[in-house]
Amino acid sequence: MKVQLIEGEDYYYSPEGYMVLTEKYHLERGVCCGNGCRHCPFAYERVPEPKRSQLLSSANGGKKIQQD
Repeated sequence: MKVQLIEGEDYYYSPEGYMVLTEKYHLERGVCCGNGCRHCPFAYERVPEPKRSQLLSSANGGKKIQQD
């Protein structure tokens, strides 16, 4: 069964025209997809290195963080 997405709640369009999924959508989905989504609430857990470290660093204002 497909779920109808709601613009402004589940996604929005970036100035470049890309569809961006919201944190709400990702939380309802329940797992990280591994694509490095802008609003990933799962600390990019399925994104392969070194991209994961780069995303985590940029999400934290360039501060180095410890990973498990």
